[in-house]
Amino acid sequence: MDADKISHIGICVRNMDESLKFYRDALGMKVLGEKITDITEGGTQTGRLGNYKLERNTRHWISLGFSDNLLNPTLTLTSHPGEASDGQAIHLDQVGISHISFSVSDPKSVAEGLISDGYELAGSWKDFTDNSGRVRSLYMYDPDHMLVQFQMGGGS
Repeated sequence: MDADKISHIGICVRNMDESLKFYRDALGMKVLGEKITDITEGGTQTGRLGNYKLERNTRHWISLGFSDNLLNPTLTLTSHPGEASDGQAIHLDQVGISHISFSVSDPKSVAEGLISDGYELAGSWKDFTDNSGRVRSLYMYDPDHMLVQFQMGGGS
C-alpha cells in the first residue's frame, strides 16, 4: 500500500450555512471546493445506497482547509439539500469519529471568542483547567453538537 497521508475527514451536517459560520467564519478555514452532486458520483446507485441509512438523492459537499495547499488534510462538510437529517453526534467513548482536533496557541482565548459568538463549551472551565491553572486543551460543540477539541501544539 502506498498511502502516505490523510486526505480529508468528512462529516455530515444538518445545516451547511450554520456549519460554515462555525468552521469557515469563526475558525478561519478557507473553502477549497464545493459541489452538489447526485449520490451516484464515483460509484453506482446500488453501491452508494448501501452506505446510506436513508435513501438520498443529492449530496452537497464543501472542502475546507487552513491553506490552499491541497497536500494538507482537509475537512469536508456534506449535507443532503432538501432531504431530512438523521442521527446524533457521538460521544468520545463511542465507535466512530468522536471529535475533530485543532492545534492552537491559546485554547482558552479561542474558546472565549467562540463562546462570545454563541457556541457552547463542552463542560465547565474547571473541567479543562489543569493544576497549574492553565487550559491546555478543551472541547466545544459545533452547530451539530459534534465535539471539537482545541489544544496547544500537537494533536492527539
